[in-house]
Amino acid sequence: MIVALYFWEVSPSAVPLAIWHMALDRFKLNSLRKKSQLSFFKLLGTGKGKSFTPKDADPLRWGLLVCLPEEGLKHFDNSPLINRWRTIANSEFRALLTPISAHGKWAGQEPFEVDADLKWAGPVAAITRAKIVVKKNPLFWRAVPPVTQSLRGAAGLKVAIGIGEAPIGLQGTFSIWDSAADLKEFAYSGAAHQGAIRATKTNEWYSEELFARFAVIEQRGELKAD
Repeated sequence: MIVALYFWEVSPSAVPLAIWHMALDRFKLNSLRKKSQLSFFKLLGTGKGKSFTPKDADPLRWGLLVCLPEEGLKHFDNSPLINRWRTIANSEFRALLTPISAHGKWAGQEPFEVDADLKWAGPVAAITRAKIVVKKNPLFWRAVPPVTQSLRGAAGLKVAIGIGEAPIGLQGTFSIWDSAADLKEFAYSGAAHQGAIRATKTNEWYSEELFARFAVIEQRGELKAD
């Protein structure tokens, strides 16, 4: 299995079409999953990833994550679903990822098949995703800024954006790093991030959470941070 993550930039005039695709694509993607052509998918909105509040949302960038057999990638990449996005997009970014580690669940599933034997010295990506307890959103939002500020200045960070399945409550980040060592340094040595980890345990913000790390096998196009 391989993970393919797409992001499309659209013009303001194409936003209604993007929203329309987000609504309808899930039916086709569910059909592909039932046929075992996909094992997991998520249609994603994006944001600045600074406060994880609705004001962060970016209506000009939309995403899709799929887990699929590697032999089916070429067919999927040239499918009508993907090509419809290309007709309305100004640009496309695609990353091909191999999971190195994953902890937690996403929508009740453990979506990523980890290759524990993979020896990788190249760039890595990280996905964090959480379902925030509704009544604890204000507390969570107040705790976010120090972490996002430290992330933006982290050594080895190439790009980081916010991702989410909804404007409130289902949010996360996607980031690309020069190396696994750089990501590990931020995750385990940064004071702000360590403080957030302790606060998460104390405040029990999340009803579900996931952290996954990937080898970046291929990048096509450019992903820009806001």
